Amino acid sequence: MPLDRFGRNINYLRISVIDHCNFRCVYCMPLDTSQYVPSSMLLSAEEIERVVMAAADVGFEKIRLTGGEPTLRADLVDIVERIARIDGIKDISMTTNGVLLPRLAKPLADGGLDRVNLHIDSLDPQRFAKVMRFGTLSEAWAGLEAAESAGLTPIKINAVVVRDHNEEDVVELARLTLGKPWTVRFIELMPLGDNDCARLAKDKFVSSADSMKRVEEALGTLTPIDNQDASDEAVNYRLPKGEGVVGFISPVSDPYCGTCNRMRLTADGRFHLCLLNDDEMDVRAALRGDDGDARVREILLNAVKAKPTGHRLHEGISTAERSMFQIGG
Repeated sequence: MPLDRFGRNINYLRISVIDHCNFRCVYCMPLDTSQYVPSSMLLSAEEIERVVMAAADVGFEKIRLTGGEPTLRADLVDIVERIARIDGIKDISMTTNGVLLPRLAKPLADGGLDRVNLHIDSLDPQRFAKVMRFGTLSEAWAGLEAAESAGLTPIKINAVVVRDHNEEDVVELARLTLGKPWTVRFIELMPLGDNDCARLAKDKFVSSADSMKRVEEALGTLTPIDNQDASDEAVNYRLPKGEGVVGFISPVSDPYCGTCNRMRLTADGRFHLCLLNDDEMDVRAALRGDDGDARVREILLNAVKAKPTGHRLHEGISTAERSMFQIGG
């Protein structure tokens, strides 16, 4: 069991497999992005497998594949199949915009992927385009349906709430849980990087309290769900007679750092110790050197030990070296 200095059980590894994306969400990736990681610097499927083997060896149990947009990796199914064969890994999930799932959902499910989180910021086609900029709501929805058909469930929908863009859409998104056993989660903007996205996060911030109030005024009282997992970043509720779950992720207004169980691996092979800090440890050099996998385990355990107690947004300090698309959320 990999415990950090603060007694937290770090058993969940989020792996960014690529920093490219076929969307340009206003809070994540600038339109003029051209500084992608060269292909030679991306971890290969075999290198990702070795990291996950080391992680499982020290007690990690959950893996989430992220990006950028992970479905842009041509070898994504191979990556999933490799991870699924590793003893000790109990859950493999993926966060995606869903656009490529109509052709990938079944192969991924057959390969061992358990479930997906889909990013849909609005059910209104025009506002969807305003926030997510590339792609369409119909494409994303087709991906959701493909995921459900392939058994990549329970379905979770993530929506980042941006003032003057989609704050009113929380009602219709939450309404989905009245008739579907889905989880819809609303995420506060986080200022990552040193670009227009980070500045927008500060200027267009909407608190979870504001989103919750809007949902309750339209759809009724949200009742907290009993026995919630302390390490879940969302606080979860149900609407009256709701089949699904409405969640609120509040890293800015109500940080959950004290129960964090996550470590992140960037697409270029660095353990990113905290989403909202710049601290990192290089593991790619060990993977490509002569040190062997024992060195990979050592670096991972050192990363766990060095994991900070929490972010420092209250001091005006956030990730400056990387933007969200370069970390994977």
